Amino acid sequence: MEAAAGRSTQTASEWYACYTRGRHEKQVSRLLDERGFEVFLPLVSRVRRWHDREKVVEFPLFPSYVFARCRSHDLNRVTATPGLVSVVRFDGRPVVVPDREIANIKRLSAGLGANGPVPEVGPMLSEGQRVRITEGPLRDVEGVVARRPSNTRLVLVIGVTAINQGLRVELDREIVEPVYG
Repeated sequence: MEAAAGRSTQTASEWYACYTRGRHEKQVSRLLDERGFEVFLPLVSRVRRWHDREKVVEFPLFPSYVFARCRSHDLNRVTATPGLVSVVRFDGRPVVVPDREIANIKRLSAGLGANGPVPEVGPMLSEGQRVRITEGPLRDVEGVVARRPSNTRLVLVIGVTAINQGLRVELDREIVEPVYG
């Protein structure tokens, strides 16, 4: 009985976060679906304005990410999808996204309409977390979150650990990304 339960756990489908090339989320989602995988690409509608017209366009809620449900032994087939860069990993192992988190995101994206609020999307950053600046004159500079004076601002410490010295810089939260590994 226990062996059967263990076997079913190993072959159970689980959700994985798939990192895509920039602006390839919809293509990767379609290709994974065509390959028989359950796919979730949360989208949010926004009005885009051009000089001659307006149009409602769907954008990924999490840019460069698609969620795929598969068995762990199918991950090679998933990563072979054109436009998909990798499956998110931690310590070299694919990270399983809990069903409750996928369900929560599904509820959130279903509740957002074309005229509804557009949530601010960004990594969950906490004090002590290593981050990289993504825009501006400090682009690609890495630091550590020292504090969060508001929801939109961060104070980073950029320093040299060997001499235990650092500089504090206050930045917009939207121009930093977490550094893993």
